[in-house]
Amino acid sequence: MKSRTLYVAGLFLIAASAVAGQQPEPKEPAKANNRPAAAAVKFEPFDKADAKTMAGQCVTFDTELGVIEMEMFPEHAPESVRNFLNLASTGLLDTTTFGRVVPGFVIQGGDLYTRSTPVTYEIGMRARRTLPDEPNRVLHERGILSMARGDEANSAMTSFFILVGTGAHLDGKFAAFGRVTKGMEVVDAINKAPASDEKPEKPVRIKKASVVACAAEDLKNSPKP
Repeated sequence: MKSRTLYVAGLFLIAASAVAGQQPEPKEPAKANNRPAAAAVKFEPFDKADAKTMAGQCVTFDTELGVIEMEMFPEHAPESVRNFLNLASTGLLDTTTFGRVVPGFVIQGGDLYTRSTPVTYEIGMRARRTLPDEPNRVLHERGILSMARGDEANSAMTSFFILVGTGAHLDGKFAAFGRVTKGMEVVDAINKAPASDEKPEKPVRIKKASVVACAAEDLKNSPKP
């Protein structure tokens, strides 16, 4: 009996020392919330351009229905023009669509989330950058470009609209910043495409947006400040 007791006690001591010798399992480090760091504000081509420089630049849209050419009015809406030129020159408007049409009134584009390529974090942050309101004396008539915005002040971002009719109720409230010089027939075709609740059944895409020096004839009838 004594030997059996010693044997059991020995087993107990062996087991206890084995447990004591075990190291605790290393804990897996808590997963960090890997949110991307805020994108640094990147310098864009027209960030420091003056009004005269911007006035000499025209924008061309090569759309699925044809080409639209536009002149800019930086004397009336400098920040709206700067924003538009930057979006066009950096390729951010490429593959976006005219996602809203109001028959006989406007077509609206510039939503970066309509791009056919993935919207990166940087593009998403750029899409949320807001602009100051720039109401001015340019009348909202056929062919005029103006910045779209919400009811809140200074809430324009990247969306713009082109008028196919008149919008006197917008005068002095929205930032008219440019005008179509060629291609209004394309604007009309986009405006007449089948739509439901202002959403086109097949939104027309801007294949390529380009910034080019304006031809002299494009500047003849620009409105004076």
